[in-house]
Amino acid sequence: MEFGEGIWIPKTKLGKLVQEGQISSLDEVSASGLPLKEPQIIDTLLPELVDEVLDINMVQRMTDSGRRVKFRATVVVGNYDGYVGVGCGKDVQVGPAIKKAICDAKLNLIPVKRGCGSWECGCEQPHSVPFEVKGKAGSAMVTLKPAPHGLGIAAGETAKKVLTLAGIKDVWTETRGKTRTTLNFAKATYEALKQTAMMRR
Repeated sequence: MEFGEGIWIPKTKLGKLVQEGQISSLDEVSASGLPLKEPQIIDTLLPELVDEVLDINMVQRMTDSGRRVKFRATVVVGNYDGYVGVGCGKDVQVGPAIKKAICDAKLNLIPVKRGCGSWECGCEQPHSVPFEVKGKAGSAMVTLKPAPHGLGIAAGETAKKVLTLAGIKDVWTETRGKTRTTLNFAKATYEALKQTAMMRR
């Protein structure tokens, strides 16, 4: 059965627990310790999730039978309220590549801890990152710094889309390396956001 078509029949233990209603939140999914392998679980627990295509690239590979061309799609999903995921998918057609990327992004969904770590603000509202975090993917490196309320997202277009879907409204960003590669730039931002869930002393 193709993703997004027909009735979902869970194939994993976690999927069955979610469909039966024994697990009703993503926090319970994390606490269960069971692997997340079905994107329909995310659809059930977070039906308001929004997806946005960041980039579509044509990739070529030489094989014994000749040159093979595929499309690679990079997608970000989020609910504008503390959850975000970045995914990548390849296919010989654009549509299926985007669908695969959406599935991948849902399986990579992470919680984002928000707060007000800016000494200029101190409003204690969840509008920025709680402390400085860094992320790296390939040669792209992204640093996110707490910003005062009203500043907005001071970042490149790719990072801005990831941060917006995560629910971040104000943040300073610093980038290094090759940020022209959309996939690495998005993943580096995603990796930085992942660090917000780590406890700091």
